[in-house]
Amino acid sequence: MNAMTDSAKDPLTIAGKSFGSRLLIGTAGYPNRQVMLNAIETSKAEIVTVSIRRVSIDSHAENLWDLLKDRYHLLPNTAGCESVRDAVLTAQLGREAVGTDWVKLELIGDRETLYPDVTQLIEAAEELVKDGFIVLPYCTDDPVVCQKLADVGCAAVMPLAAPIGSGAGICNPYNLEMICNRAGVPVIVDAGIGTASDAALALEIGADAVLLNTAVSKARNPVLMAAAMRDAIAAGRAARRAGRIPKKAYAEASSPQLGMIGS
Repeated sequence: MNAMTDSAKDPLTIAGKSFGSRLLIGTAGYPNRQVMLNAIETSKAEIVTVSIRRVSIDSHAENLWDLLKDRYHLLPNTAGCESVRDAVLTAQLGREAVGTDWVKLELIGDRETLYPDVTQLIEAAEELVKDGFIVLPYCTDDPVVCQKLADVGCAAVMPLAAPIGSGAGICNPYNLEMICNRAGVPVIVDAGIGTASDAALALEIGADAVLLNTAVSKARNPVLMAAAMRDAIAAGRAARRAGRIPKKAYAEASSPQLGMIGS
């Protein structure tokens, strides 16, 4: 049985809910909504993230939430928030508007790098967990920060691979692998993925899933890139489960020497 059809036997489980796909995908930056819908469908993602600011509560407006809610598990996010108060209030307004306790918590500390403010992030996460939210925080690739977020009750941690939208790939695989080994909750690599090999590597080093947006939405062919990401994540997970051979500093023949001509 191949990696794609074996997903039902190896589900991604977050807060007691299981998903067949380990790819989470965003909705921003596509050329148009039809391309977005085609790319998401091709990706086979089951969790789709949407900015709460882009969810219209005006019944007369086209609503992204209504467009997707019957087909996917939607994950509202607090993109753009820069303070604990703003992030918590945005999450609460989102829950009131769309009726879900799930939230991708984003709390940006620097407008140029879009790096998370980890001090405020932990505070906001703790407050939202106490308020009954299932919190998935976007954070730096710092094992200590990830452990603190897990300790306050976050359902998963979402360390960056590289700055948001950079496409730089996994800048610090050592840190990410350490987080995967120690976090105690699902690890979802978020931000900086540029191409399929980056996504495969994230799963190979132990991540439970990958969340990406720009790598697909800004590709020359978003639908084709969505397919590439889908297959790369399945392959990376299969490779992780299979177990790679150890790296060596010398050659080792794979064929036996016995019976060779001249021996």
